[in-house]
Amino acid sequence: MSLLQEIEQYIPGNQQEEQDQKQMVWFIKNHSDHLDRTNQLAHFSASVWTVNKERTKTLMVYHNIYDSWSWMGGHADGEEDLCAVALRELQEETGVRNAVLVSREIFSIESLTVNGHVKNGIYVPCHLHLNVTYLVEADEKEALAVQERENSAVQWWSFEDALKVPSEPWMIEHIYKKLVDRSSR
Repeated sequence: MSLLQEIEQYIPGNQQEEQDQKQMVWFIKNHSDHLDRTNQLAHFSASVWTVNKERTKTLMVYHNIYDSWSWMGGHADGEEDLCAVALRELQEETGVRNAVLVSREIFSIESLTVNGHVKNGIYVPCHLHLNVTYLVEADEKEALAVQERENSAVQWWSFEDALKVPSEPWMIEHIYKKLVDRSSR
């Protein structure tokens, strides 16, 4: 199934997702470079919401660019299988190798603003990440590793604390709270 079909078939859970879904569908249909970050206005990214087997905690990284605790994720960089991108990012950013994908179905969608920043000595202008999130379960006892180019810490947090430690209020209120609520179902 194509990314366009996956997003069109996704059932939005709130107004934010309804609007972001429309934006994503339009963007795919009108931008052949929607999977490539050479499109400096917007491009697709994939994230992974990682929970323990009891669904009481989530794994987060301290993201250097955003200066905040966050979920794991990264750019599609031309790859249409965003689930594979999300799983690869989990492994690269945390060292977790034995996560279990709960479902290949999209868990959440969101359009995320990215402020201009410098990465690897190059200025990256403000843009949107048209983001698709997948849900995985992982063992809290598995060894964790920091990916120093992007993160300075990796840690499991209770759902309650996961809504307190990020320094981005919009992400807490509109994204992480939604993911915590869906994880508890």
